[in-house]
Amino acid sequence: MRVPLSWLREYAPVPEPVDAGEVGRRLTAAGLEVEAIEQVGHDIRGVVVGQVLAIGELTEFKKPIRYCLVAVSEEELTGPQDKAAGVICGATNFAVGDRIAYAQPGGVLPGGFEIGARKTYGHISEGMICSAKELAIGDEHTGILVLPPDAPLGADFVAYAGLRDDVFEITVTPDRGYAVSVRGVARELATSYGVPFTDPAEAMDLSADGAGDEVWPASIADPTACDRFVLREVRAFNARAASPLWMLVRLARCGVRGVSLAVDVTNYLMLELGQPLHAFDRSKLHGEIVVRRARPGEKLETLDHVNRALYPEDILITDGSGPISMAGTMGGLATEIDDDSTDIVIEGAHFDAVGTAKMSRRHRLHSEASYRFERGVDRELPPRATARAVALLAALGGGAVVPGYSEAAVPVEPVVIDMAADYPDRVAGVVYGLDTVVWRLTQVGCEVRTGFAAALPTVAPWRRGGNGGAESPPMRGGIPGAGGYGGRESPVREVRPPGEEEPGARERLYPVLRVVPPSWRSDLTDPADLVEEVIRLEGYVNVPVRMPRALAGHGLTERQRLIRAIGRRLGDAGFVEVNADPFAPATEADSLMLPPEDPRRPAVRVANPLSDDQPNLRTTLLPGLFRVLLRNIGRGFPDTALFETGVVFLPRPGAPGAAPILATNRGPTVEELAAVDAALPDQPVLVAGVLAGDRELPGWWGPG
Repeated sequence: MRVPLSWLREYAPVPEPVDAGEVGRRLTAAGLEVEAIEQVGHDIRGVVVGQVLAIGELTEFKKPIRYCLVAVSEEELTGPQDKAAGVICGATNFAVGDRIAYAQPGGVLPGGFEIGARKTYGHISEGMICSAKELAIGDEHTGILVLPPDAPLGADFVAYAGLRDDVFEITVTPDRGYAVSVRGVARELATSYGVPFTDPAEAMDLSADGAGDEVWPASIADPTACDRFVLREVRAFNARAASPLWMLVRLARCGVRGVSLAVDVTNYLMLELGQPLHAFDRSKLHGEIVVRRARPGEKLETLDHVNRALYPEDILITDGSGPISMAGTMGGLATEIDDDSTDIVIEGAHFDAVGTAKMSRRHRLHSEASYRFERGVDRELPPRATARAVALLAALGGGAVVPGYSEAAVPVEPVVIDMAADYPDRVAGVVYGLDTVVWRLTQVGCEVRTGFAAALPTVAPWRRGGNGGAESPPMRGGIPGAGGYGGRESPVREVRPPGEEEPGARERLYPVLRVVPPSWRSDLTDPADLVEEVIRLEGYVNVPVRMPRALAGHGLTERQRLIRAIGRRLGDAGFVEVNADPFAPATEADSLMLPPEDPRRPAVRVANPLSDDQPNLRTTLLPGLFRVLLRNIGRGFPDTALFETGVVFLPRPGAPGAAPILATNRGPTVEELAAVDAALPDQPVLVAGVLAGDRELPGWWGPG
């Protein structure tokens, strides 16, 4: 993910002077790995705001050529035109009176491209009228960059447009979906520097929003696919209106090209808030909008002009005509916004992360929206993000916001985690103290209450939003006192502040924390997650490192000594030890010409093989050694002696086809362990060797 520093500082006011390298180090220490810091716009010089005074059409050439007079000061604007600069330009998307970005002779464009005066098409061209692509804030389809009429004439364009910036290339792990946005990264930056954080999601006041006023009928047919769906509407919108320069610059810095105002606004808010949005042409919608799974035989032509056959597990947005969008992945072509669209419906939703991820992989269709949904999106964002979207569209595109909004929602039980107060201390081996733990969790956005429990909690809650309110099985924590209560009755009998408990009760109770994670941290479901946040914010470098002590009197086992002795003996004899692939193709027994009764013919099949060409586990070491031998011969080493010591997998007669799946909220019983052992194949340790070519190489002493 690419994030410009100027955008981050809008919500996390890091004090001047700002060292981009230090910002990158702090973000990396916070768990957001900064892979690169790119300085953009620093190499641009000599580009100013100009105004086109006159345009002359040169018709004697095969392609349209225009000779333009450009003024860069009030004196040139009002004085004789012979004082203005003459520029040759082939673009036609600007007119007399437009203000443009003008690169003067001696100026430098991105990439070190120097601008000079030269004779071309029979005229002296003094500089260049710049396109968005030439300024690295657009592509070749954008054309000449036409500025607002109030752009200050003669001003330095780099400063006016805010082109100088430092852009961070950040790698975000799959569990930190909140950080795939300017909002999330700025929150971490504000915490790191200890400065106040301004949440851009709080910019919209929803107190008088008119939630009961439905703008378009909407419903959720499958709560496991989506638990919140919001629609808002803009009327009389000018789809041909240009996106503002500040928005194009920020999109370009994040690696997103400008398309149209409607698309640019939704992309901008997705980058800023982390909430993907989609715009529908209202005139192309038919009947109620419903979120559901696909039905047999349904198809959808997506915005990339591919007609896709849908799977029953796919999550769809539909209307009376059928599917109109692959939820959280890509919209449909039939309801696309075009230049004639005037009424727009904006959709924001909270789709199931797993369902979205599987759908994008099934169709090999990965988008910026699916990238965020599969990592987890804030469930509270759709009303706010859609409100901001329609406000921007109305302000920039001349439309009117329809009051109210439509919302379909499924109740989702909030996550509540009970954790022993000293659990972070015991995990890290550092005494943080109660105040530090509470402070760090509060910085993350958690609601924290302190109290006492009659017994330490041992089971972690796994109640998550996004699955229709369904409960997943609880999981036992690995350390006593490290879990929540898994939806059962909590052992926390009463939450009281220290000093207010019953006389003598303090000695009988354990200090605990009851934590409610924020809506944007869907990854916080277990006390271990809370511990990680405390350690991360306190600094991994502050966790002491101690080498484990070896237990005295424990040497190698008899089998280990035997295997090492065999390896030394074969090495002395000229063999080289290898570790071949333990997987085998289904035709391996036939390739070895094993008879039907050979015990090496039956093979164990892997449920999820790494390669469809090798679905089985090996029953003999020889084929793997042969493959390594052939690779060596093919690379010019025909005289080779190889050996391998390893296990093979021989199915037991009468064994069940698969081992049972054990529960995760308790230890296995004796019967369950016996069932697992009965399903496992025999795994004897074997040694095998292969030889090819000459044992003694030829040379001046004679043949090999």
